[in-house]
Amino acid sequence: MILFPDAYLKSVKDINIEFLKKNNIKALILDVDNTLIDYYKKMPQGIKEWCEKLKSEDIKFCILSNSNKKKKVSDVAKILDIPYIYFARKPFKSGFKKAAKLLQIDYKNIAAVGDQIFTDILGANKMKMYSILVQPILERDLLVTRIKRPIENYIIKKYLSTKEGENK
Repeated sequence: MILFPDAYLKSVKDINIEFLKKNNIKALILDVDNTLIDYYKKMPQGIKEWCEKLKSEDIKFCILSNSNKKKKVSDVAKILDIPYIYFARKPFKSGFKKAAKLLQIDYKNIAAVGDQIFTDILGANKMKMYSILVQPILERDLLVTRIKRPIENYIIKKYLSTKEGENK
């Protein structure tokens, strides 16, 4: 299903080099809000170190954010020392295409990571990229996201029950 992620993890920090190699992923496109920083613009401990470790393993990164707040997105990009695209209009393909061009990696070797199904996962799946859904850092969300969360939670339950059925 186009709304189901390829993987569902607690945090970006759960993405390790073994997982990436197993799935032939050479680059990560990262969301910002509630994926790398919380509602209060705080980055959880260990994110910078996680990013540095994967960069040392030749994994490339790019931020792809729907936020129209350039400073917020650029501040996160600066901390992680990675390129960024803001006001991306996910799930439309254009932002994902720009990110892939920046990364200079084939779509099939890129994973898009984010906390929202209707932007991050849908967009990645439309592009035939590997999609990784992570749990939001905080329960607190922007209004537009808060409206979508109950529907996304329903889809996650369906996804998990499907996965459970596959593992039996």
